[in-house]
Amino acid sequence: MRSSEIRSTFLDFFTARDHRVVPSSSLIPSDPTLLLTGAGMIQFKPYFLGGAVPEHVRATSLQKCVRTSDIENVGRTTRHATSFEMLGNFSFGDYFKQEAIAWSWELLTRHFNLDPARLWVTVYTDDDEAERLWRRIGVPPGRIQRLGMEDNFWSMGVPGPCGPSSELHYDRGPAFGREGGPAVDGERYQEIWNLVFMQNQRGEGTGKTGFPILGELPAKNIDTGLGLDRLAAILQDAGSVSQTDLLAPTFHLVQELAGREYPGRDGSEASVSFPVVAEHVRTAAFLIADGVLPAKDGRGYVLRRLMRRAVRHARLLGIDGPVLPALSTSVIDTLGPAWPELEQHRSLVLQVVTAEESGFDRTLRQGARLLDRAISRAREAGSPALPGRTAFELHDTYGFPVDLTLDAARAAGLTVDQDAFAALLENQQRQGKQAGRGKKGDAVARQDTYRQVAARYGLTDFVGYDATTAETRLIALLGDGELTGGATEGEEVEVILDRSPFYAEAGGQVGDTGTLRTSDGSVLEIVDTRPGIDGLHVHTARVTSGEPRTGQPALAVVDAGRRSAIARSHSATHVLHAMLRRVLGDHAAQQGSRVEPGRLRFDFAHFSAVDPGWLAEVQTLVNDHLLDDPDVRVWEASRAEAEAAGATALFGEKYGDQVRVVDIGDFSRELCGGTHVGHGSQAGPVHILGESSIGASLRRIEALTGADALRHYDHEHVVLTELAGLLGARPDQAPERLRQRLATLAEAQRQLERLRKAELAAMADLLADRIQPVDGGWVVTERLDGVAGEEIRPLAAEVAGRRGDERGIVVIGADVGGKAMLVAALSPGLSGIGLQARDVLAGAAKAVGGGAGGNGALAGAGGPHPERLAEALSVAAGDARAHLAEHR
Repeated sequence: MRSSEIRSTFLDFFTARDHRVVPSSSLIPSDPTLLLTGAGMIQFKPYFLGGAVPEHVRATSLQKCVRTSDIENVGRTTRHATSFEMLGNFSFGDYFKQEAIAWSWELLTRHFNLDPARLWVTVYTDDDEAERLWRRIGVPPGRIQRLGMEDNFWSMGVPGPCGPSSELHYDRGPAFGREGGPAVDGERYQEIWNLVFMQNQRGEGTGKTGFPILGELPAKNIDTGLGLDRLAAILQDAGSVSQTDLLAPTFHLVQELAGREYPGRDGSEASVSFPVVAEHVRTAAFLIADGVLPAKDGRGYVLRRLMRRAVRHARLLGIDGPVLPALSTSVIDTLGPAWPELEQHRSLVLQVVTAEESGFDRTLRQGARLLDRAISRAREAGSPALPGRTAFELHDTYGFPVDLTLDAARAAGLTVDQDAFAALLENQQRQGKQAGRGKKGDAVARQDTYRQVAARYGLTDFVGYDATTAETRLIALLGDGELTGGATEGEEVEVILDRSPFYAEAGGQVGDTGTLRTSDGSVLEIVDTRPGIDGLHVHTARVTSGEPRTGQPALAVVDAGRRSAIARSHSATHVLHAMLRRVLGDHAAQQGSRVEPGRLRFDFAHFSAVDPGWLAEVQTLVNDHLLDDPDVRVWEASRAEAEAAGATALFGEKYGDQVRVVDIGDFSRELCGGTHVGHGSQAGPVHILGESSIGASLRRIEALTGADALRHYDHEHVVLTELAGLLGARPDQAPERLRQRLATLAEAQRQLERLRKAELAAMADLLADRIQPVDGGWVVTERLDGVAGEEIRPLAAEVAGRRGDERGIVVIGADVGGKAMLVAALSPGLSGIGLQARDVLAGAAKAVGGGAGGNGALAGAGGPHPERLAEALSVAAGDARAHLAEHR
């Protein structure tokens, strides 16, 4: 049965049992506690927790997943992979164990036609009910095993839904391992379907067992996951998941590129490398198609690590040329029909993998040279191991994979001090944490104070969406982070109000400023507003007059002009985001922003510099759309409703169950809590200042908006007009006229350089004719004022080389910018006798108050006393004669 039929059989089975088919969610999860989507239930987490009500209480899905916890097992077993397709069925408080167990058995044995005698079951240690249900179906007690929390209790690895599970395993036969069931050999008895009875909620903790159970979920739910890759391997009688129709074309291409066949699971490194290359390339293609780009941390690092592992294992197989583009093409050709996003982003996938492989090859070459030198030093010293610091520096400074260092050392008959490497890495991480610990401690203390205020008075009632003024009350004043009853003129304090029109910095938008006038006439200048804790606004204020006191009524007034300028920039940011994705692709998603009065900074994902033509097109599209004056509409909805309506959620932002959605025309819809203009034309014009890199696969655009953009245009016009006047041309002729002038100037400079070279050659001839014969050779010592500093060294070397193999020394001195400069050059005839040019200048350098430096036949000296040059040259001449006489 081909994978396409497996997919349809599963989904059709559950559709016939009143399940709604739900599309796969992105590999970039909306849940901020997770790095990547690793299970089908993740998009349904709010339903399990009771925070949202599903439209349908039964669902089924085909979810693309990525997990790297078992990355070292890829290729070493037949079943492990970093990416896979998970088929699942879900019940949100509807059916439970009985139906889930019965349907799984029916589907496997009657529709996928698996031999019931080869199916084994595991249940959680104390789950008597599950075992009873399996026996009722007909599973013999001897093929039901009880396992503990490590194997049969499921959670996402973070606080959230969890519960005991029951797993179905298929006996692949004695060729794959030992008898005894799943508890004995997971390679022979391959897990294919996990039925999770999602009824509990876990707390904070690590690993599969190190967490507390907090209690029951609002309802008993079902979450199951059947691995398509593993079932395909069984139904297609494939040796491993890499040899199913999901990966076989790519797996075979690896063999073609390597020029040899897969040796089978013989324990060799090659037997591991073949599946690793094919499997990791598939994962990379899926990640890139979902908007993940290579980076130094986070999910971008996961992608980079996978691609680098694939390249490294390809090199181990002897594939020296580019490998990722061809294999990625194979993945897209094979899986594109089932996953259209792969085909849709084919160009992006190929561009990213090509650039990453090229960059990694440079890293490999540089690291290999450094590693070779380190291995040579270790051998010369008779050491059996490479120092851990060497491995750490290669990893930390050059990005050279530590496992590659281990391999190279092993091939050279050496080991690596891995304990020292681990200690250095741990120390680096500890120092990074300690660097911010002091500030973090202050921040924690402030947070505690804010919580006290919130517990006593409640959260801030923000009224700033509808008004820029508000009557309010000072419920708390903080000085140096501590509560205080009042403040005096000139003092800076933090003010907390019961209701506020001031927007607190969030979502990239800066906080509002303005004034606060209390009932007794005290005036505070609000210089910033930020969130203390969620829902509590903290206003940084400077007391300009009076003595404000806690509890006083006050009038809060936002700087309305500044707020309007910020709103223009924020709306412009949304339009810029939409147009960037239109021009560059959906992967160019917002990664951060800074929205200020009259200007914006926008960070987005992209793998290379943006072509200036594309940037100009983005700017034109932004302004064209704003000139069309689209409506700006703000509405609220549940998070699920907003996402279903196509609203974009921004990376790194936290959202509640109820969200605010901002629509600009019919081309931009984002979740956003910021302030915006009422119509698109109020946000323009937008002028992009430039685009730059801020990290791996991260770009930044800076732009001006509104009046600031117009002022910049005016300034550029004034500069252009003045430049045109200087060139004697009209403004539209200025660029061409300037190019002509620069070309003329460049030619004149080339002519001057040719003339100067001729002058220096003539000067060298003159100096060569002034040699003074001495005992053991000849000497030339001259002062040449008016010669540029950078010309003296080549001039001295030229003179020294004019006399062929004769033994001679040239010393030239000059006053360069009010400082003494000396250069000594030895003729080729003095090579190999151990004389250094700096030896000739040692005494002369002291004469001008400086020192000499340089190695070999050319050296320089300098000092602050040009008036002593004559003396210095005399000393140098004497030293030169002495050295020649000594080495004759």
